[in-house]
Amino acid sequence: MKLNMLRVSRFALQLASLSLISLCLFVSVGVNAADVKNVRLWIAPDHARLVFDLSKSANHKLFTLKNPDRIVLDVENSKFTADLKQLNLTKSPVQRIRSGAKDKKNLRIVLDLKSDVRAKSFALSPNDKYGHRLVVDLYQPEKVAETVKTATANNPDKLRNVVIAIDAGHGGDDPGAVGPRGEREKDVVLGIARELKKLLKKEPGFTPQLTRDGDYYISLRSRTSRARKNNADMFVSIHADGFKDKRAKGASVWVLSPRGASSEMGRWLAKRENSTDLIGGVGSVSLEDKDDVLAKVLLDMSMTASRSDSRVIAETVHKNMSRFAKMHKKRVEQAGFVVLKSPDIPSILVETGFITNPDEARKLKSKSYQKKMAQAIFAGIKAHFVSKPPALTYLAWQKQGGSKRKATAGKYKVVRGDTLSVIARRNGVSMTALRKANGLKNADHIRVGQVLQIPTS
Repeated sequence: MKLNMLRVSRFALQLASLSLISLCLFVSVGVNAADVKNVRLWIAPDHARLVFDLSKSANHKLFTLKNPDRIVLDVENSKFTADLKQLNLTKSPVQRIRSGAKDKKNLRIVLDLKSDVRAKSFALSPNDKYGHRLVVDLYQPEKVAETVKTATANNPDKLRNVVIAIDAGHGGDDPGAVGPRGEREKDVVLGIARELKKLLKKEPGFTPQLTRDGDYYISLRSRTSRARKNNADMFVSIHADGFKDKRAKGASVWVLSPRGASSEMGRWLAKRENSTDLIGGVGSVSLEDKDDVLAKVLLDMSMTASRSDSRVIAETVHKNMSRFAKMHKKRVEQAGFVVLKSPDIPSILVETGFITNPDEARKLKSKSYQKKMAQAIFAGIKAHFVSKPPALTYLAWQKQGGSKRKATAGKYKVVRGDTLSVIARRNGVSMTALRKANGLKNADHIRVGQVLQIPTS
């Protein structure tokens, strides 16, 4: 009897200990739970981004439900404390956001949808402005913008416009560099991008396309991907610099470095068998059916021509900017920025000044200075494409005297990346006529700096 009583006492003690441990664990969980303390929304043309601000990191799982369409987020060891009263969902695909306890320690967030979307979620670590975040991107069915055509009474064949992709850096959750009075890079560069768009839109023969036209974020690869989908002839990315020393100042213009070009070529060659991407813009070429040697040659030719045009445009833009702005360096600089890595699209990156410098921040925030900066970029772009218009464009037609069949004789100076066939096509003459005018005798070897006679076709 005493032995049984002893066993019961020990069992009761163990049970009490386990209960105490469980209670402590439950209290610990409650104390260490992550708060979903705020929800922010960014609307882009093709997707909406919901950002859940967390007090600490938390694992999550996302899945979708039908009838009706919903997205469910299960967040481990968390509770919802955010106030949704100020969150405007009107222009988003989300009808409402609900939350509740999935069980004693886990949170369930439900997004009731207005329409079917494709969802993607990921966590972000803290940065200078925000703490831990959970991001949910909701993608609408993809819409590819159509290239605007130019058609006039004197141009019955609807020759296309030159398409310029204008990329305002950063956006949404990513403010970029921040100035001494709270000036944000993402706002300044969007202002300049919009001014550049206005100038190009007024100019016959050009069609501007903004990669973003609002306060939302786009990944670096998506920016160049959008340019390619729009058959862009050029890509210009606009930024404002930042540095910890507020004395740093000066604008700069960047093109792709040789090392950056080499790494991008390797990337394209590695993925070509599973890629639908083409090189060459209009009349583009697929690499998937080419052997290693031919694919590398095609890429090398395309990237050489693209980098050559990029440098010509960049040097003109740099010169234009130097007339009113202090330049960080006396010449165009090189780097391996991702947004410069399109192998078939001439690309430049313009740093419009240091927003962390009080004097330059004040200028960059002003509308008049933004217009002046946009004018400098516009003049550089226009000068290049009027001088060297792509084939079958309004500008090429205009350069030939307003007739596709009759072109005035002229001269052309060979630049790096040129081939005789490209020069002939660009100027609307046959290879035979071009060879004959320059005494090439069926030899297509040309050199950089050589001046060719362009015959009347």
